[in-house]
Amino acid sequence: MPQVPFDDHAPECGAAVAETLSTPVGELVARSGELKGELVEYAQHARFGRQLTACLRAAGDNVPLDDSAAVRIIDHFLLEYRLHDGATVVERFVAQRRPPLPGDERAMLLGWRDVIEGLFEVRQADDGSGAVVLHNLIDDLHYRVHSNMGSEALAVLVPGMFTYCRIVPVHPATTHWLVSGYLSPYPQSSGPEVAQAALRMATAAPGLARRNPVLRQRAWQMQAEDRAAFIALFGSDLVILPPAAAQEQLTGHYRRRLEQAIASEAGDGSPAGPAPDGSGLTAEEMGRLPKDYMEAESVGLIYDEAEGLNYYLDFGRLDSLFADPALARYRTYIAQLRDYLNDDTISPLPLRRLIQRHPDGADPVFRDLLRNPGFSWKSDGEELLRTRKKSFFQRETDPSFSVIGERLSELLRTRR
Repeated sequence: MPQVPFDDHAPECGAAVAETLSTPVGELVARSGELKGELVEYAQHARFGRQLTACLRAAGDNVPLDDSAAVRIIDHFLLEYRLHDGATVVERFVAQRRPPLPGDERAMLLGWRDVIEGLFEVRQADDGSGAVVLHNLIDDLHYRVHSNMGSEALAVLVPGMFTYCRIVPVHPATTHWLVSGYLSPYPQSSGPEVAQAALRMATAAPGLARRNPVLRQRAWQMQAEDRAAFIALFGSDLVILPPAAAQEQLTGHYRRRLEQAIASEAGDGSPAGPAPDGSGLTAEEMGRLPKDYMEAESVGLIYDEAEGLNYYLDFGRLDSLFADPALARYRTYIAQLRDYLNDDTISPLPLRRLIQRHPDGADPVFRDLLRNPGFSWKSDGEELLRTRKKSFFQRETDPSFSVIGERLSELLRTRR
């Protein structure tokens, strides 16, 4: 197993930090390398071996892993991967280490769960303090980072270059950051390609921009505007359609929105609409449903204020079940409800909306499903959802739109 070089970086200590911490930031940075080594060694214990091996194999399907990719996966496993009991490896390490860590070191390691992964532009090289300033192209914020391996570890980075890295806070009470794992530098000439990669990351995971309140607010605004346009077209925020009709109308929705986005961008240069960001997707591509949806009897489209637009397979069957609970005697209906309830990738939203549409059907349907004649949705429903959909109650809801900053927009325009 490749070892994780703890190439961690943190900014120098400011006055506010000195008032908060009993340990100077520089000492925490130096100590972090030793502790990261201990953490890596701890994760190699047999108790975690099967899960770590599964993560490496899953990431390496059909593509051999190079050292940097393997380190990235291991780092994710250490800091973010949820074990069977919901804890992370770093949480286990902090709880079980003997002797226990001092308070500042304990807080430092637990703070490492707050990972920022992104593509950065180098704005300021080492000024003699060992720090570099990196501009995250995804969240459009600046981060000052140091290396606990000395300033030579960052000597490769000069202003105008780009780098991929994962960063974590030195300590939750600071604004100082460490690079966790490898950093991969790219020349200034690669800006357009790096921008496209950043755009793909932002589109695949809109939550990556959540730290920037300006981008986050704009994303919520765009989602609200898109939802209003959806309701104007479909007549409701929940519709159940045959797959072909759903795909055709979705394509029409996105075509209108793209036309509005292009008109807005031509007018003032600011992003507007669902994809004014250079992604290059056509309305047909955006409205295309997965193949298995096209083979279904129906597709449910729910455009929720918080969760955005979601598609639900054979939703019409569940709608019929709640409208007529007598259908529970047919195995296909009750089996599909069981799948929706037990699937940890489906939020509580579709079940709640079904009950809103057919409140009288909730008790008889769930009594049949759970084989519990005393079940009452009013008194037991929320607990059922929190038990079966636990992960959805533990996460913050992010807007489903990706809004990009001025610098990333500029780099994307350079490519065009």
